[in-house]
Amino acid sequence: MKKILIFLISIIMLLSVSCSVRNESTETRSDNDLLATDQNTSKETASETADTSGSENTINDNEVNKEIINNNININEEEIMEELVNEENYNTDLTTFTVVDSIPLQMFEKRTDRGGTIEKITYQTKDYFGDESEITKQAYVYLPYNYDETKQYNVLYLMHGIGGSESEWGMTGEDSLIKKMMDNLIYSGLIEPFIIVTPNGRSAADHSPTSDFNSFYVFGKELRNDLIPYIDKHYATYADYDDNGYDLTKSRDHRAMAGLSMGGMQTINIGLCECLDIISYFGAFSAAPTTYTASVISDKLKDFPDYNINFFYNICGTEDQIAIASASAAVNSLTQLTDKLSEGKNFIWQKVSGGHTFDIWYLGFYNFANLVFNNSQ
Repeated sequence: MKKILIFLISIIMLLSVSCSVRNESTETRSDNDLLATDQNTSKETASETADTSGSENTINDNEVNKEIINNNININEEEIMEELVNEENYNTDLTTFTVVDSIPLQMFEKRTDRGGTIEKITYQTKDYFGDESEITKQAYVYLPYNYDETKQYNVLYLMHGIGGSESEWGMTGEDSLIKKMMDNLIYSGLIEPFIIVTPNGRSAADHSPTSDFNSFYVFGKELRNDLIPYIDKHYATYADYDDNGYDLTKSRDHRAMAGLSMGGMQTINIGLCECLDIISYFGAFSAAPTTYTASVISDKLKDFPDYNINFFYNICGTEDQIAIASASAAVNSLTQLTDKLSEGKNFIWQKVSGGHTFDIWYLGFYNFANLVFNNSQ
């Protein structure tokens, strides 16, 4: 009887998810909610490999929902039951999560209760790629359900790709897959609530998706001098913010950085290799061709003798013609080149079947969300 009930529950949940996807597919989205990417992956391969132009595949959250759900439905009834009722894939003790190759179906359900909120912020920064004049930029912020100003929250800075902007992750409203996953992970008690910030990774007056990609490489100045201080001032983080100046290093264990493609490059080149004193968790999803190699990374880590790496997670699709070479070169032998990383302790390199697409990047986010802020050394 128990098995029959479980099977019936699983069928109901699958039907609910399928209906939700069909309903959401009828909703229209504005141009700003579209994830800015190329229509043709082969064209993107040539352009981004040269690192002069390009973008990620155009796809919206509803299309990703369908793709991932369809991939997961191609299993038998016993596997469905195991996926839905066996919690081995879940971070039940918050310290020993094992990365998965597919996201559990429940994570795509839109919560009608206990859901977080998304805010759009405007902050002052500088044209670091140009004359360093004052400019205004925007970002999105996810706040977990029951966000409380009297508490303290960890913060993840989540970066976009070369053809995107602060909206590329789709974290702009209630139908966001990032929001759905976070809401469900927090509701289920699988992770501690944390804040997510999706900024624009170009540090220039012109930070549009078609502007000079070289502005990506100076984002570290904006991150350290402007964006993190803004978040620490306006939100309940672990930092002891002061308008007259404060020590960002004291709260480094409560900051993380992750990103897709060029955002993955920024996570490694800027987050890990420039900002290890203020950030301690890192996630690179299909890191772009200009990502540092393992030997360069290990050399740059020597500039931070007093700072550890709490976790460094990497993922890439094995059929990714754009990033598999660079992502591999960044991590292969890295644990042998630096004593700051140890396989199975604070380092994971995950390769799964797939290309330079959002099914890999959402999987990377899901795994990283379960790993981040749970391994403070």
